[in-house]
Amino acid sequence: MAARELPGHIAAALAGAGGPVDSAGRPWSGRDLAGDGNPLHNFDADDGLADAGYTEALKNLIAGSGTEADVVASLATARVFVPIVAVLGEEAESEHGLTADKQADMALVSLTAPDGRKALPVFTSVAALEHWHPEARPVAVYTARAALSAVAEDAQLLVIDPGAEFTFVVRRPAMWALAQQRKWVPSYADAELVSMAETAAAPDRRILAVTLQQGQGTASRTAAGAPVTGGGAGPELRMVLQLAPGLDPQDVSALAAGLQQRLTANPEFVERVDSLDLKITR
Repeated sequence: MAARELPGHIAAALAGAGGPVDSAGRPWSGRDLAGDGNPLHNFDADDGLADAGYTEALKNLIAGSGTEADVVASLATARVFVPIVAVLGEEAESEHGLTADKQADMALVSLTAPDGRKALPVFTSVAALEHWHPEARPVAVYTARAALSAVAEDAQLLVIDPGAEFTFVVRRPAMWALAQQRKWVPSYADAELVSMAETAAAPDRRILAVTLQQGQGTASRTAAGAPVTGGGAGPELRMVLQLAPGLDPQDVSALAAGLQQRLTANPEFVERVDSLDLKITR
């Protein structure tokens, strides 16, 4: 039987593969990426599985015996995987007359939340990442480093394991706390925010009382539909205002706008609160 000639695109791929050097011209010979002596990798013995502390904290949250703060605290010491994908930078024509990649860049994958905010997806295991995006490359980092990357990319959220049985959203204040390697206190559990809210409400005597509660937006669901009391994208904080009687809608609207202006003028309040909704009572 006469020998069959390989198709041009396969011949071109084979011609450029298996050589003695990498795509940058550096020899493969003598290179070793394993062992303690390699400063480029902190996870040589990593099995690619989810961190046990995070898994336990998430199980407790779903069961109702844990809190969002517990989950974020477990992430503070956990290894996660950031998905990286190749983005074509420049094309060139090969000697076989075929178009080939001359230059490709590696880029972080980002998401857009339903409210338009930018989010960085991270994964607790290689399997979770591959299930979500088979072509993405998993880069192992500690969560603090992932949070720093999110801040650098102007992301407002970290989304843990999108597409999994349960996806946990780390909102901006918690993400910043992880990046700074400090403890996170949820806004709805922060006693200092109550004092800030009362101070902002004090100039308007039509506000008789102000209280802070956990926002309904912190709730989420598993893929199977089971409700979970945390892990949602927000709003994370509910502000309840008790108002004097006799106010018309225009008065209430102006009152709320003035209160919001005073709150946003407080940088500490803005840093600690991701988002809030307002409830009016009489």
